[in-house]
Amino acid sequence: MDIVAIASWVLGPFLAIMTLFFIFRIVLTWYPQVNLMQFPFNIVAIPTEPFLAPVRKIVPPLGGVDISPIIWVGIFSLLREVLLGQQGLLVMMARQNIG
Repeated sequence: MDIVAIASWVLGPFLAIMTLFFIFRIVLTWYPQVNLMQFPFNIVAIPTEPFLAPVRKIVPPLGGVDISPIIWVGIFSLLREVLLGQQGLLVMMARQNIG
């Protein structure tokens, strides 16, 4: 197994799980009374908060709604498509190594 295949195997699930976590964070913003440090919410809050905190400093809430998780869903989706999509960089590199 070469480095491109290993990167694809690692990055694919990581980007998918993080996108899913950010979608859960979007849903959790609808319930401000939820304590994010309590189980099971901390499973989603702990890995996503390091990404969200800096964005919150730059992008203020719109109408009282935190839009930073939406920004990160877009970023992770874009990264997944650029790297692992049908014409993604890692996919094209893997094809080049095979052929």
